[in-house]
Amino acid sequence: MTTHVVVMGVSGSGKTTVAEGVADRTGWIFAEADAFHPQANIDKMASGTPLTDEDRWPWLRDLAAWMAEHAARGEDTVITCSALKRAYRDVLRADVAALGAGHRVVFAHLDGSAEVLAERLAGRRGHFMPASLLQSQIATLEPLGPDEDGVRLDLTAEPQALVRLVLDAVG
Repeated sequence: MTTHVVVMGVSGSGKTTVAEGVADRTGWIFAEADAFHPQANIDKMASGTPLTDEDRWPWLRDLAAWMAEHAARGEDTVITCSALKRAYRDVLRADVAALGAGHRVVFAHLDGSAEVLAERLAGRRGHFMPASLLQSQIATLEPLGPDEDGVRLDLTAEPQALVRLVLDAVG
């Protein structure tokens, strides 16, 4: 059995901090989804243009394949990924699910107000994602459905508390 945690949410929600905390506590293999973006996607976002679904599909398939490769080796993972739409989350869980029972993808949605997110983004340095794209991400976000394996968490909680809550959700 393998477990794959996707720490999700819009830009500035704290995905990297929480995912790294989960990886540190568990020893699971960590990946930052931004590292999987082709340069064209990074350039597009850096210019202030939101990605389209067509931009995202190859990136999401690469993330799903990465998780499935580790699952096939019996390795647990934790990744960051905005995973804004259910269709994106469906892509992320498909390759692992195809391996059969005993493999699980769990989503940890870091959620909060637009005001808190904007404040965080205003203070962030050195990231290609401009604060101007926050509203497009919020507009795109589809919360986890009741049938999706995951948990919604208040991003204003302390990072270590969020890590504990993610691990509680994993079981």
